[in-house]
Amino acid sequence: MAFTFSDDDIRKIASVLGAEPKHDERLHRFELHDAVSQRRMTLEIQTGVTLPAAMADAGPATLISIYAASSFLQLHACTGYIASAELGEVIFFARGSGSTSGLVVERQAGCSLYANVNDRLLSTDFTQLPPELIMSSVALSMTETLFSDLAENAGSEG
Repeated sequence: MAFTFSDDDIRKIASVLGAEPKHDERLHRFELHDAVSQRRMTLEIQTGVTLPAAMADAGPATLISIYAASSFLQLHACTGYIASAELGEVIFFARGSGSTSGLVVERQAGCSLYANVNDRLLSTDFTQLPPELIMSSVALSMTETLFSDLAENAGSEG
């Protein structure tokens, strides 16, 4: 499902992360630093990524990238986000083929990636899950309510 970040979406993300983005055409770059932990990372939101001709039916894609000292993470075909000022984090997610992947970016320059989480786990009673599945299910369950109403509002602010 195609999703494009608006200028308002970028402002919401900047506000939650406490970082001013640098813009370059369809690229929005946020540099995050946490003084206490000394962590640094860069978040890039790239919209309108042109895919090869053989994939033209998919339309332009949105790519979320994280650059950190010891890792590089990407979330392809982002279908939405949730920005939570209370939690100080933004969850970028991609949903398709019965699973959801999510990239959680924290104001304190932390990041978590949950990939290919079965959509049924998002509405399962968490107390019935094995401990190793709880974190991903809880983190991504917040995205579930957006999918029933995605056409109205793919981005969200919490």
